Amino acid sequence: MSFDLTGEQRMIQTMVKQFSRNVVAVNAAERDESKNFPAEIFKAMGELGLMGMMVPFEYNGSGADAVSYVLALAEIAHACASTAVVMSVQNSIICESIFRFGNERQKEKYLKPLAGGKVIGSFALTEPGAGSDPVKQTSTAVRDGDFYVINGIKRFITSGKNSGTVIVTAKTDDTKGHQGISVFIVEKGTPGLIVGPEEKKLGLRASDTTDLIFEDCRVPAENLLGKEGDGFLIAMKVLDSGRIGISAQSVGVAQAALDAAVKFATGRIQFGKPLSQLQPLRWMIADMATEIEAARQLMFAAASKKDRGETYTTQASMAKLFASEMANRVTGKALEIHEGYGYMKDYQVERFYRDARVFTIYEGTSEIQRLVISRDILKNMRLP
Repeated sequence: MSFDLTGEQRMIQTMVKQFSRNVVAVNAAERDESKNFPAEIFKAMGELGLMGMMVPFEYNGSGADAVSYVLALAEIAHACASTAVVMSVQNSIICESIFRFGNERQKEKYLKPLAGGKVIGSFALTEPGAGSDPVKQTSTAVRDGDFYVINGIKRFITSGKNSGTVIVTAKTDDTKGHQGISVFIVEKGTPGLIVGPEEKKLGLRASDTTDLIFEDCRVPAENLLGKEGDGFLIAMKVLDSGRIGISAQSVGVAQAALDAAVKFATGRIQFGKPLSQLQPLRWMIADMATEIEAARQLMFAAASKKDRGETYTTQASMAKLFASEMANRVTGKALEIHEGYGYMKDYQVERFYRDARVFTIYEGTSEIQRLVISRDILKNMRLP
């Protein structure tokens, strides 16, 4: 790890690593099998300051920088990707949205319990017909006196069942394209907000994913986040932060897969010697370790730009693109190193392989990241 960490950053990483291995990793496989949401673990993470890491102390956050955050998130992902995805959405998207764009009343009422881990949040952007292109969303929010009436269906919502606060996008003016999208804070229990059944997923099974259905859901006008028409800007800004979070999740899961593969290869005897002494396998391990380190440095580069207050959209997309695809390659190689055992649920690598698959899809597919990166490069190109 060539990135020069501060003493505080190393201390945070060490603390979270111990918690991850001693608490989060325990029963992670059982939670995956039973799809049991780890509510008690999130309460403990809230007490440790892990659910609002980049939020200032006055709003119950930890006041940590982005580098500390990705270090912590990668350690949680090493133990359980299902736990890590909820932590990522909570920090990168939910808390970030309200802290950056909310007014003081909204921060006091909603940000404090979210940052303290007392409430889980969910972000409702994707729709059945609008995933990579959020402008195609059809959910609407119509002003009615002191309320907005929201109608629409949101799909694939992380923590849709277990969240207490929902941040939802909807069109307030269908004639203005992306400038007609707004964002609202909706409390669970609000009449007209219906939680759909849990999706049956390949991975991240201890993190619930559901539809959120809005049927004449009346939301106080004071719960508008920012101004009318700010929704697309808010969503794109917090998704940049979310993409750094996915790079950290990818690094954590890939590192866990490599660690498991090395352990297996060291103890497995084939042709009279440990697998780890066979040259082809050593090359596989070398490639895996190199790819993980490259992804880690891209993750640090994006987080550092965020900490310096610089625009980091391109760096976040680069980190997300490379790290997510890397995690799929590394977990696949780790499964191969385990031979037939890797295909069995008795070994953790099978879970790592399933969990990693979604990293190239959610919060912007790899193809979307390539569009973002190439657009920035071409925009800034200076021809002679």
